[in-house]
Amino acid sequence: MEEEQQKQLRKRKNKSFRNGFVGGIVGGTIAVASGIGIMAITNPLNHQTPTPTTQASESNVTTTKTSTAAANTNNDISKVVENVKNAVVSVINKQSSGRNSLYGTQQQQQQSNDELRTASEGSGVIYKKENGYAYIVTNNHVIANSQELEVLLADGTREKAELVGSDQWTDLAVIRIPADKVSTVAEFANSDEVKAGQTAIAIGSPLGSEFATSVTQGIVSANNRPVPTDVDGDGQQDWIVNAIQTDAAINPGNSGGALINSAGQVIGINSMKISKSSVEGMGFAIPSNEVVNIINELEKNGKIVRPALGISMVNLTNVNSQVVNQLNLPKDVKSGVVVAEVSSKGSAKAAGLQPYDVIVEMDGKKVDGIQNLRKILYSHKVGDKLEVTYYRNGQKQTTTVSLTETNNPSL
Repeated sequence: MEEEQQKQLRKRKNKSFRNGFVGGIVGGTIAVASGIGIMAITNPLNHQTPTPTTQASESNVTTTKTSTAAANTNNDISKVVENVKNAVVSVINKQSSGRNSLYGTQQQQQQSNDELRTASEGSGVIYKKENGYAYIVTNNHVIANSQELEVLLADGTREKAELVGSDQWTDLAVIRIPADKVSTVAEFANSDEVKAGQTAIAIGSPLGSEFATSVTQGIVSANNRPVPTDVDGDGQQDWIVNAIQTDAAINPGNSGGALINSAGQVIGINSMKISKSSVEGMGFAIPSNEVVNIINELEKNGKIVRPALGISMVNLTNVNSQVVNQLNLPKDVKSGVVVAEVSSKGSAKAAGLQPYDVIVEMDGKKVDGIQNLRKILYSHKVGDKLEVTYYRNGQKQTTTVSLTETNNPSL
């Protein structure tokens, strides 16, 4: 009897921990370290991504690649840091004071719009020099809403930066500065080879440029850790970041900084942490292989071109029971995505999808919710044909969608 009570107690404790962890993520406590305060993943409806001020021509751009060098586990950490720290910079986001004002008249705010002030600070990594420019990768949320960007180099030099391109879904951005005062360029490792337990070193500007090139050391806790996030700020988890988890301290301002291995190679770009009083040492970095793929496309196009279905949607699990009953779904259908709206010019409309259809499969893969629907969708290219299985009025149906391009990630 006593043994059974102990088992029940352990079950309740485990359930409590799981609920606390999931609740922390759902409640928006997955936070990104940007500037002086911890910020949630940016909301595209409230944040207008700055228009790229430059776009390199395809003929003049070299493709960034990962290195094949092996990490030296016997290397002295201080020497490793010394070799790479000058490639890590502070990125300063400047905005008009009127934009952040909570008080004052409209006229007062308009009068102050010409005065740009530091709105937030983050970090960045110089990864190449080309055609007189040094290219820097950082987080999208670091540069979001900026009216001017400034880069503080490790030697104290300040340079105005141009935005090359940005992507809110991967939370990555590329900026560039004149290269004449840049002496060090970072090298990317192959993040597929990252192993749990290996050394991880975070370099960045926690709490802003006052603490630029700060170094913290830990280990890789997990590779390819799925982290649900709410990118568009609607209260629904709509994206899954497959991140490198580390216990190296990542603080506000570290966003966009480097997570390096013992060879001094960048294995990830620090992006977010779980911000909860009961949780310590859970930071996340975007794997270097994904970073390389994204920055190459951002240099080429200024944006990431993704396919679209042409719908707005909601998770079936978030629909109230009264509406679920009206959908007449079979009893074994517990998850999926409910079509809320269909764009009149989208590919879903052409394929015959309608509001209140419940999508349960795409490309032969089960759709549990918006998160993995987008993962499946974004693994395809514009122009691909995609088989979609859905329920309408309780009847299972299948259609083929020809994917089109979108500038609206909600569709």
